[in-house]
Amino acid sequence: MTINHRHEQILKILSRLRAVSVAELTKRLDVSEVTIRKDLSTLEEMGQLLRSRGGAELAEDKSIRQPLAIRRREHMEQKKTIVKQAVTFIHEGDTIFIDSGSTCMLLAKELCSMNLRVITNSLDVLTVLADCQGLTVICVGGNYRMEAGSFIGPMAEDNLKHFQLEIAFVGATAFSSEGLFLSQNTIESKTKSIALRVAKRAIVLADSSKYGISAFSVFARPEEVDVLITDSRFEDVPIFQDLGIEVLFGIHTQ
Repeated sequence: MTINHRHEQILKILSRLRAVSVAELTKRLDVSEVTIRKDLSTLEEMGQLLRSRGGAELAEDKSIRQPLAIRRREHMEQKKTIVKQAVTFIHEGDTIFIDSGSTCMLLAKELCSMNLRVITNSLDVLTVLADCQGLTVICVGGNYRMEAGSFIGPMAEDNLKHFQLEIAFVGATAFSSEGLFLSQNTIESKTKSIALRVAKRAIVLADSSKYGISAFSVFARPEEVDVLITDSRFEDVPIFQDLGIEVLFGIHTQ
């Protein structure tokens, strides 16, 4: 199955409104209810949304949704050590992707003095790097998702496919002992998945509090991740090594 232009429009509307009725989509897109219902069924089969009574809603786990301001303050010490380790992978002249999320924002703060091309879908990362002279900063565009401070959706996905990345740094809502890396909703997951796929090295940044919790949508499986950078509280390193994922702990600084 492929996503056509009308599907893209539906996903854009849904990512902004979170839930929408068939009647509203019919009015906005100027097509029949029968057509909209077929579109919603197709998109549900693709895992892009959930059908609801009279419409559809964003495929996501509402139980773990937290305001971005709160996530920015949580587990800060662990995130800072993760960022110190992540920086060691970056070299002058690299083209890298930096995802949305609080750990990725901290990574951006370490890069201002370097000569890099930074591709991002994060408003926070754009703000942090806006005045850095040596950087070329490119936003992938797309529909803005306030809860994550990110640009997602078909436009972001299509634009990402045109870049050749040395590294993609991606955050996770959760990760499991099976080596699955998860996000809160399917549209956000698709953006992460494409970034990892087009990069020469795929790196996930996730503190140990994310381990073993549930989340809605898988964006990467073990074979799609090269390195997991986490903190020293994470204990199941051998499991991930057996899955072919290199596990590194964050670097503590005085």
